[in-house]
Amino acid sequence: MANQEVATSMLLFRIFGLLALAGSAAVMVTNHLTYSNGIKTTFKDVITYRYVLSTALIGAAYLLVQLPFAIYHACTEKRIFRNGCLPEFDFYGDKLISLILATGVGAGFAISFELKKFIRDFFDVLLTFDIPLDDDDKSKAIKFLNRGIISTGLLALGLVCMVIVSVLSSINRNSSRGGFFRRSNN
Repeated sequence: MANQEVATSMLLFRIFGLLALAGSAAVMVTNHLTYSNGIKTTFKDVITYRYVLSTALIGAAYLLVQLPFAIYHACTEKRIFRNGCLPEFDFYGDKLISLILATGVGAGFAISFELKKFIRDFFDVLLTFDIPLDDDDKSKAIKFLNRGIISTGLLALGLVCMVIVSVLSSINRNSSRGGFFRRSNN
């Protein structure tokens, strides 16, 4: 019964993680702004935001590949492939994807908060030199970075789901037999 609960929990967290990563990608792709002078900026102009999008898409692709196996395992309490490779693949794959997502979260938050501080300081310096500027441009730039923070926050939610799945796959791996490294009963 405990194995069934672990399999069901893994399925639910994989679905929640997939939804969070898809939301992160959607928010990032729609992130753009146009300044009052006509200059356009999109997420593509910030290399780190492209990395955040890439990590979200890699994580979502991995979860999409894992989803049919997780559904089958949760419904039947059996693995599709009975040679023991899937628990090992889950174990190592979940760890790797968690690490990739963690780097995306760190990079996304770091660049967003750093650029936000820079933009505030930059506009304050322009005001001290009596350079005319449009306050709307400052608010648009801050809004652009806030959307980057929201996207990264959804990526962080996906990371939390993947970390939980990673822990559950460790439990599932230890409770199953077989795999790449077979234990002897001695």
